[in-house]
Parts: sequence; structure tokens; C-alpha cells
Amino acid sequence: MSTPSPSVIDIIRSDHFELLGYFHQYTSTSRVSAKKALADTLCDALALHTTLEEEIFYPVLRRLSPNDAIIQKSEPEHDEILRMIALLRETKPDDERHDILLHELVRDAMHHVADEETVLLPDAERLLGKERLAELGAAMQRRRLELVTPKPGKLARNAGTAAILVGVTGALMAALFVAKKPPQLSSQHH
Repeated sequence: MSTPSPSVIDIIRSDHFELLGYFHQYTSTSRVSAKKALADTLCDALALHTTLEEEIFYPVLRRLSPNDAIIQKSEPEHDEILRMIALLRETKPDDERHDILLHELVRDAMHHVADEETVLLPDAERLLGKERLAELGAAMQRRRLELVTPKPGKLARNAGTAAILVGVTGALMAALFVAKKPPQLSSQHH
């Protein structure tokens, strides 16, 4: 008997929860080494999440609702997030621009997450059905492992980042199987 895969919705929401945790840990008053480590981890996790969404989740949504305004603006938003990540990685953590760039990245990412959490994910749940969502979840898990597994020539250089991503991925996947629902970003309804 095989264990069912978490749905793509569960994985995306779990990623959002993880990213929110990184956002809240970063402070401009932290030691330079701590800021660099957290910014690197945040950038790696955000770049991975963005890549997975663009490769697995968004193509399905674009086929279902090609004229949806939120779906149409998602690719440019992902591109902007990746551009900000590249700028942040080029900036030393003791440079005053580092904090500004990180806060801009967080702002842009949170705006994007809000659209996904309030519109796209509920729409996908309604339109795709549990079986298709589980298929997409399995595809996203496979692709994540491909992206975070170090290649032979890059093993030594990327060992730290890969270990972090594999550890986080493993912990998240274990949590998804143990919990009925992953932690979700809270939304207040007034």
C-alpha cells in the first residue's frame, strides 16, 4: 500500500509558512554573519519555491484560466523576485543596501503569497480535484529533490546549502504526512 502524496496545495502552503518564518527571523540589527546566513537560506528557499511553482503549478493554472489577471501577473512577479534575489546575493550583508533589498524582497514575496493564498490556491482546490492535486504534489516533490540533490562536480561547493534545503524539505514532508493539514498563513476576516 503506497502512501499518498501531499497535494500541491499543501506543499505550497507549507513553503509559504517556512518562508514566513525566515522573514520574521531576519533583523537588520543581527550580526553580519547571521544576516548573511539567513539571507542565503531565504534566497535559496524562495528561488526553489518560485522555480517549482513555475515548472509544476502555474502551467496547469495557465491552461485552466489563461486570462485570469492574477495568473497573468504571476510570471512577472516571479521574475522580479528572482531579480531581487540576484541583487541581494551580490550585496554584502554589511552594505546598507542589503537590508533595504531584503525588505523589498520580503514585501514583493508577501504580496505574491497573499494572491496565491486568497485566490489561486482556493481556485485550484475547487477546479482540480484531490487526485490531480496529489499528482502535482508528487511531481513537485520529485522535482524538488532533483533541484536540491547536489551534482557530483558541485558537491563540495554546495554541500552547506544542499544540506539545509534537503533537511528543510525532509522535515516539511514529514510534517505533511503526520499532520492532517499543514500550518497555513493566518488571514483575518472582518
